[in-house]
Amino acid sequence: MVRAPRPGYLQRFTLTERLVHWTHASAFFALLATGFVLYVPVLSTWINRRSTVKNVHLLTAIVWAAALVLLVVLGNRAALRRTWREVETIDAGDRRRRRGRRAPQGRLNAGQKVNALLTAAFALLFALSGVLLWLGERDTRFRLEGTIVVHDALTYVSLVLLTGHLYLAVIHPKTRHALRGMTLGDVREDWAAAHHARWVEEERRR
Repeated sequence: MVRAPRPGYLQRFTLTERLVHWTHASAFFALLATGFVLYVPVLSTWINRRSTVKNVHLLTAIVWAAALVLLVVLGNRAALRRTWREVETIDAGDRRRRRGRRAPQGRLNAGQKVNALLTAAFALLFALSGVLLWLGERDTRFRLEGTIVVHDALTYVSLVLLTGHLYLAVIHPKTRHALRGMTLGDVREDWAAAHHARWVEEERRR
């Protein structure tokens, strides 16, 4: 069931889309925290429970994957398909600029699409390299050279993306209203018209 937005607001994300986002975000922060404890010797020594932290790290990854599968199976799959179609389509409007300014954007702008694609790709690479590291501890056949480097490099690049994402979502005055769309589902129509004019036009034609 989709909650009708208040007058002057537009529904941007469904409950399923928001749950996917926050499930991924929560798991990422938990994995990041436990990963740093395992990676930084002084933290590992200070906490002095390396095996417990490693188990939490592994359990978080399993719960994250299972939760995403459940959301896809039980949630609003039509909304997820619509969002994925938007994300994977970098169209002419995303690339075109008018008088030095980006052309009117859809529900997701070019930067958000690229961020979503990178996030999905990194999640798969994190999962693959993590599984190989886990198997490598149990069977030397799975100890592939470079697996740890890939896992660590993904962490560093993800931190850069996360910093930019948090700045735009929480601090930057022109874009932080977007956070409302990911918490309550809707955004002000005037804000949407200024930042996602093509999407607003499409909504008004419905």
